[in-house]
Amino acid sequence: MSAELILTGATVRTADAERPRAEAVAVAGGRILAVGSAAEIEAHRGPDTLVRDLAGAALYPGFIDVHNHHAIAGITDLFELSFGSALGLDEILALVRERARTLPAGAWITGGSWASTLMDELSSSATRARLDEASDGHPVMLSDDSRHNRWANTRALELAGIDAGHLPDGGVTVLDPGDGHPTGVLLEAAGIPVAQAHARDGALTAAQHRSASRRGIELLASYGITAFQDAAVSLEILEALRSLDEAGELDAWVVSSLTINDDIFGFDPVGRALIDAGERFRTRHHRPDFVKIFLDGVPPARTACFLHPYLPDTEHGDGFTGTTTMTGDELYGWLRLVADRGLGAKVHCTGDGSARLFLDTVARLRAEGFTDTRFQIAHGQYLADDDIGRMASLRVVADISPFIWFPGVIPQALAAVLGEDRAAQLQPNRALLDAGALVAGGSDWPVSESPNPLEGMQGLVTRADPLRRAPGVLWPEQAITPDEALEAFTISAARAMGIDHETGSLTPGKSADFVILDRDAVGGDPDAMIDARVVETWFAGRRVFAA
Repeated sequence: MSAELILTGATVRTADAERPRAEAVAVAGGRILAVGSAAEIEAHRGPDTLVRDLAGAALYPGFIDVHNHHAIAGITDLFELSFGSALGLDEILALVRERARTLPAGAWITGGSWASTLMDELSSSATRARLDEASDGHPVMLSDDSRHNRWANTRALELAGIDAGHLPDGGVTVLDPGDGHPTGVLLEAAGIPVAQAHARDGALTAAQHRSASRRGIELLASYGITAFQDAAVSLEILEALRSLDEAGELDAWVVSSLTINDDIFGFDPVGRALIDAGERFRTRHHRPDFVKIFLDGVPPARTACFLHPYLPDTEHGDGFTGTTTMTGDELYGWLRLVADRGLGAKVHCTGDGSARLFLDTVARLRAEGFTDTRFQIAHGQYLADDDIGRMASLRVVADISPFIWFPGVIPQALAAVLGEDRAAQLQPNRALLDAGALVAGGSDWPVSESPNPLEGMQGLVTRADPLRRAPGVLWPEQAITPDEALEAFTISAARAMGIDHETGSLTPGKSADFVILDRDAVGGDPDAMIDARVVETWFAGRRVFAA
């Protein structure tokens, strides 16, 4: 069979264990036709074949991101105020003030993300008053760097019905110790009423949701990503993905995680109603094959669940370990329902206590015969030593988000609540691989500032901040090799998502999903992996990004 396209003259890394390196690749009908030496691939050259000499560039499978929020990233890029967690309070207020000047009266200012380390500074009525002044009457709702917590101004609190006498039922509403009034800092579910008020006043149209999903996928393609798992979707996101694919405009494999419990986004519906609706959004490239459960929150807000206590503080005292969002029986009920439906589950666990509860529940289900159900532990950056081997034996995927945990703002926030030594013992990736666990790379973008897989790969290899914003390394014994890092963001992520028969490696018969880099990031200096640049991204035999 003649190829439509032959790519040669490149360093080809296939992520296929049977043939990890090659010289050339042939493509036909949107699929990989052949992979091999230049001479072997030349045999597939026909009279109409386009042959491209890549002149020493690198050719990899399309990158795969096992954990992101593509639509939220698209919304942030198109419709919100976006800023990095390096900004201080004065800089954030200046951006709010500038944004307020451009909006019609009553329009919301939303976006993020402010650093977790600012939480104490924001937690006063005086600081809320400064936000009120900057916003000039506009309601404001800004998320933190975990996207679990919000900072709202007085107008937004009013629209949500929140005041000193009417506090949200869930989460934590931070009060000013002096006057007893809400500061506007809302942890976890306490922010839901504000999100719902925003949805009532400024909800996006179906066309805007579609634009947001398309924009998120365009941005992912610019980083070489051709498949991803959205870690928590709504009905609107599902409809946007279906609409794009039916129009031939979905330029990635997408696996969606149907949200079961929601203490963050304010999605409606969630739980059984969303699970029941999910199947009608299945298309060729969109697979609503997982659910998402938030089993705890985040450590800096002391909403993650640990086996050992946080450092003592005035609110929680000594001995506080955090809590889970569900009991073991409740978690079992949901996971049993999911397994019966043939779906997989991505479960958010940021503390080793929630991870232990999840693994115990999976063990119960495996013993009942649910041997094929796909389970992923999202983040899982803290795992008890005894649970690392269980990840492998129970076949629970480690969905790791290395972007978040490099030395920087979040590690500082972790150390403030856990102590320096304990905070540093996170992301045990070498131990997971050595135990035989499947480790898949995810960005958690836009919680992370970018979804660039090369950032994640370099961080996994060097255990240092690839953007070189902070000195030092993080538990260097847990470093993995460059080839292992590439696998985490290609074939391992595909296996975790259940799409490895379609993509994840340059293997004959699979979708022609690949990325061309200007250099071989994996074979060069580990400290310079992010210096490689994406030149082109191809999905299903079509070029979907060119630098």
